[in-house]
Amino acid sequence: MIPDLLGFRYRFLPVAGDPRQAPTLLLLHGTGGNEDDLLGLGRELLPGANLLSPRGKVLENGMPRFFRRLAEGVFDEEDLRLRTHELADFVAAAADSLGLDAARVIAVGFSNGANIAAALLLLRPEALSGAVLLRAMVPLEPERLPDLTGRRVLMCEGRHDPIVPRDNAERLAEMLRQAGAEVTLAWQEGGHALLQQDIRAARAWLGPSVRNDPA
Repeated sequence: MIPDLLGFRYRFLPVAGDPRQAPTLLLLHGTGGNEDDLLGLGRELLPGANLLSPRGKVLENGMPRFFRRLAEGVFDEEDLRLRTHELADFVAAAADSLGLDAARVIAVGFSNGANIAAALLLLRPEALSGAVLLRAMVPLEPERLPDLTGRRVLMCEGRHDPIVPRDNAERLAEMLRQAGAEVTLAWQEGGHALLQQDIRAARAWLGPSVRNDPA
């Protein structure tokens, strides 16, 4: 049975030992994905991390998403703001109920999941210590930029992505930098789909595997 927390169905794969002693990857799927989609990717990127993977609560033609859109690349900003706060509350509740270190949650989001991860950084920065944004675009323009000092962000974008224009991705990177984040923008010779180059870049950015072997 898939657990439910604040209306989010989710998977949680803890490390061996005390989950509070390890970082947590918050895995955020793309349109049509679910809570199982990115578990393998999470294990590949950082084997020593807890994996927390919620399913988006919005349906678009039966396909789960994290927020509504009006057209390709045109977001329902009111719904996006609502869903961003819902997701931030879920992360806080999960950290409390599952015994996680709330200060060591790193989002790994693809496409729609990357966009709501970017929205978390802009609207509820306390929810994340950093983020890997795979094919992200500007989700919204906040009234005031948050203070993202000390937070690291990796953006992996495709030079030939038909969905995310290059200038849009660059604008998001600049927005996050202006807020104080340390942003690495990695361009891949591909489109919207993930490539092995993205995985290698994310593994290197996340650093060596965190080991939590019992003493």
